[in-house]
Amino acid sequence: MKYDRFKFLKVRINQGVAFVTIDNPPMNLLNMQLIGEFGRLQKRIAKDDEVRVIVFNSADPDFFIAHFDVSLLPIIPDEPPPKFDVLTGLGPVCEAFRTMPKVSIAKLEGIARGGGSEFVLALDMRFGAIGKAIIGQPEICLGIIPGGGGTQRLPRLIGRSRAMEAVLGGIDFTAELAEKYGYINRALPSNELTPYVEDLAYRIASYPAESIAIAKQAVLTALEQPIVEGLIEESNLFMKACSLPVAKERMNWFLERNIQTRESETDESGWGKFIEEFNEWKNQQ
Repeated sequence: MKYDRFKFLKVRINQGVAFVTIDNPPMNLLNMQLIGEFGRLQKRIAKDDEVRVIVFNSADPDFFIAHFDVSLLPIIPDEPPPKFDVLTGLGPVCEAFRTMPKVSIAKLEGIARGGGSEFVLALDMRFGAIGKAIIGQPEICLGIIPGGGGTQRLPRLIGRSRAMEAVLGGIDFTAELAEKYGYINRALPSNELTPYVEDLAYRIASYPAESIAIAKQAVLTALEQPIVEGLIEESNLFMKACSLPVAKERMNWFLERNIQTRESETDESGWGKFIEEFNEWKNQQ
């Protein structure tokens, strides 16, 4: 599938991973054109069976996504419009990435404020470069509030009190503080960020697409259902995963090679060795 008709997104596909570079000079503002391209990208990737993982990064070393274009906000009428009953603006795009049966990762090496923060909050994972990554919701400084999901995703991710600090304080979070709060997965030295994210992306992409989709669905269930209903759904999804031909192939390969032994499982490489050996064997088939 071709990804050559985007103006602000540069897409490279390798080993099941779509590397998407955001490039909207002069500072990667989140405007309607960029939101539109995110929407078109999502629809195209959803149909691409070759892609299992998406990694977002930026062509600008200082900005991942600066924030939503403020020039679009003062034109809103003095009287608020009628209440919405559907998702609008950035909402549908973010929900599409959150719920799609593929894994999305943000590699942060610059600023992601406001709408930039809200976009990456909708992704499955976020990793930041120490000394470079900045993330936050500064909308209160303009007398407004986050409008692309920040007030809804942050409490679910970092808890009520810390979400209040972020939304009402309007402060910047460094990579280290963001990691401590759970705003991002990990803060890594700049020279370690890309190797770590790429290794993780390639590792996930090496697993069966059906298994990835079921695993993501199970995790999302925890945020959408009470615990008992979630546990029941997990059991159903577990049985669904176990019945997959690709899963049976891996489990039988695992057992046939006596990996389920004390000696094998105390190897310092852990199950990483099993993954590498299985992938090598599979590539030879």
